[in-house]
Amino acid sequence: MSQVKKSVIKEMQSKTKKYQKNKLEYFKNPSVLEFLGLSENKGYTEKVLEKVIIDHLQQFLLELGKGFAFVERQQLIRTDQADYYVDMVFYNYILKCFILIDLKTDRITHQDVGQMDMYVKMFDELKRGEGDNPTIGIILCSETDKDIARYSILKGNEHLFATKYKLYLPTEEQLRSEIEREKDFIRLQLEEGE
Repeated sequence: MSQVKKSVIKEMQSKTKKYQKNKLEYFKNPSVLEFLGLSENKGYTEKVLEKVIIDHLQQFLLELGKGFAFVERQQLIRTDQADYYVDMVFYNYILKCFILIDLKTDRITHQDVGQMDMYVKMFDELKRGEGDNPTIGIILCSETDKDIARYSILKGNEHLFATKYKLYLPTEEQLRSEIEREKDFIRLQLEEGE
């Protein structure tokens, strides 16, 4: 990997730091899942994506960041009314909280955000243990959406994140372009927060 590419990746990662309960952890955006070996044509289902991630769990944990431990796939959350299944559940021993991941093979929708919000609230009420920090939900999707981030419950919510994944390592030009898009997005969020 060239020095420029490493520098661009490092800058991109530094722009996507997230804070929770005064503990720093990285959620990379985008996550590069090249090691999964899936083709770019997106002719796969969420079930296939989940299976391939499980098959490459060690590399996926390294891509997520520090402190992650795998708990379960398709974990059941049972209420009096219905059964719900979270695609993947992790525990982060640095943040001392559960991390729920919902896999999407398409662009994120407001329904995806609402579903994850419900999962996080249910998990906190029904599964979170004493001493655990609030659950974090991550929607791992092929494309994020600025309108969803701006107008949905993702905005200002420190427990819900949408992050994009790529199935191949981008070129240097694609990385530069992605950094500029992320800078614009962060600038927009800062302006709205004032």
